[in-house]
Amino acid sequence: MDSGHTVICIDHNLAVLAHADYAIDLVPGAGSAGGQLVFSGTPADLAEQKDSVTGRFLADALVSP
Repeated sequence: MDSGHTVICIDHNLAVLAHADYAIDLVPGAGSAGGQLVFSGTPADLAEQKDSVTGRFLADALVSP
């Protein structure tokens, strides 16, 4: 945002995530099995996280045309 505002977007579209400035990844699941923070940082760094399901899919999306 040019005017310095922050936008928080919750999305499952990898194209949106690939263009974000910052990403967080939470473990899927419900109750005590879910909602744990797995990663926070840039989408490029997330794509390198082998322990993140989102990161593995994002890595494929970043190299696909």
